[in-house]
This record gives sequence, C-alpha cells and structure tokens, in this order.
Amino acid sequence: MLSDPEKKARYDQYGTVDFDGSGFGSGGFGGFDFGDMGGFGDIFESFFGGGGGSSRRRNGPVKGADIEYTLNLTFEEAIFGVEKEITINRNENCEECHGSGAKPGTSPKTCPTCNGSGQVRVQRQTPLGSFVSTSTCSTCGGKGTVVDSPCSSCSGRGKTRKTRKITINVPAGVDTGNVMPLRGQGEHGSNDGPPGDLYVRINVAKSKHFDRRGNDIYIDTHISMGKAALGVEITVPTVDGDVKYTIPAGTQSGTMFRLKGKGVPKVHSSARGDQYVKVIVDIPKTLTSKQKEALEAFMEACGESVDGEITHKKKGFKDIFK
Repeated sequence: MLSDPEKKARYDQYGTVDFDGSGFGSGGFGGFDFGDMGGFGDIFESFFGGGGGSSRRRNGPVKGADIEYTLNLTFEEAIFGVEKEITINRNENCEECHGSGAKPGTSPKTCPTCNGSGQVRVQRQTPLGSFVSTSTCSTCGGKGTVVDSPCSSCSGRGKTRKTRKITINVPAGVDTGNVMPLRGQGEHGSNDGPPGDLYVRINVAKSKHFDRRGNDIYIDTHISMGKAALGVEITVPTVDGDVKYTIPAGTQSGTMFRLKGKGVPKVHSSARGDQYVKVIVDIPKTLTSKQKEALEAFMEACGESVDGEITHKKKGFKDIFK
C-alpha cells in the first residue's frame, strides 16, 4: 500500500484505502467494531463510557499476577550452584472461603444488575449516531456475583496476604541477568483461574580474584624480569583450587596462557569454559647498586652499554647469572 502513491495518500487522509466517500470505509460506520480496535476502542470508551459495543466477559477465570524476585549470589555460589530458601509475599485464596469471598456455608449469588455477565449495556445518542456500549457492572465490579454474607477471614475479598518460604535449586553456571521461572508459584488466580508464576532474577557479586566473561575466567599473574627470561613454575589460583603451571623461558609481558576446563560450568551441562592467565612482567622502579651492576653487565653481554657504545663480546643471559 505504501508503495502506491494514490493508496498512501488515501490512507494518510482517511485511515483506510477502502474509503469511497460515503463514510468511514466502504461500509460506513457499520464496517467497524470499536470493541476490537485496540487504541481506537479506548478512545471511544473514554467518550461514550464502555467498550464500544464489545461483548467481552470480565467474570471468567483470571490468571494470578506474576511475582519477580531478585536473588543475590556470591561468585562461588553462581559457579558451583547452590540451594537457596527465599521468602515471598503473595495473595492467596482465602483458606476459609476457598476464594469465594462468601461466609462458609453460604455462596455468592448472581448479580441482579448484570445477570452474571459482569457488564451492563448502555445505549447513547451522539452527534455521530446511536451507540451501544458496554461498561463494567458497578454492583459486582465485573465479577458477575455478589456476596450477601462476606467471609470474616478475608472480609469478602476472597484473597489473603501470605508469607511463603520457597526452596530454589540454583544450577551451576548462572550469571547476572539470568531469570529462573518457577511455574505456579505466583499469586493465586480469580474465578478458578490458574496461579501466576514466580520469576527469580539472578544477581552475582563480583570476585576479588577472578574476572568472569561468559563461561571463561580471566586472571593476571605478575612475575619478575628474571623469571620471565629464565622460565619459572608458578602457582595459579582457580575456582577449583591452586594449580601449578610452568612459564617457559623468554615469556613476554602480556602473554596469555589457557587452562582448559578451569572456567565456569555451562548451565545444565557437563562442559566448562576455560581459564586464561595473563602474564605481566614487572619492571622495577628502583634498583639497588648491586641490581644496577648486574643489569649493566647483562647489557654489555648483549652488545649494549649504558653510554650507548656497542661491544662485540656477547654472553647468554644464563651465563651472566652463573
């Protein structure tokens, strides 16, 4: 339609491409069901009071509201999984009246105003013609029933506020932003409607030692220039405990080593990510006279001198320290 200039112009002006000059669309007003028009239905309801002729019933089963809960975990709890007990508050069906709102031994009666439909129809005359609209029954509030003898426990509401403890099994590998849905653990429904759901949103605290990126873990380790040049065995912390790792001679600062399978478990899987160890070679900011002499000797062995002159006698780094 938008690619056709004539149809687009017609739509921009009249809101439809079927306009034939006789009214709103080829069928005039009769071509619209204001109760099924979304935003237009809301506009007509504000003017004429009701759903614009909609016959939708509002006293049918209604699902209970969902509940959202934020669960805070430590870094280690998220890595390995944990069992947690949480406390929530929710609206539940009254235990005395079982959600009916009526005193035990009695029952709700059909609303005499709307005859159980929960809605009343009103005909109004407007400048645009005669409209039949529907609105929520003011007598029963749209329930379709009224209670003559309300339940003393819930004051006729049919619901009471309860505090419940729920045990949650958090799987290994969860991360901040993950949401665990617990079906049927939300608030109870109305008119025999099903209960809502409980959505547990995960929030994981940062680790002092590890940097998590997805299912991989990153860590920095610092070594001296001598160890980087000669090679050294170091102790590397992992989430499973310390492990030994040999850094080869000549390792440069910024080199990254991988510890396979030492990362974060993948949720509901036996697979795990990896841990990456970044080597940082520390350059001393101050030197003792002995350290300075040793470095100058090393430079001379490499064909360098402090004053910039080049010598031709070279020795290996290991020979210098021998």
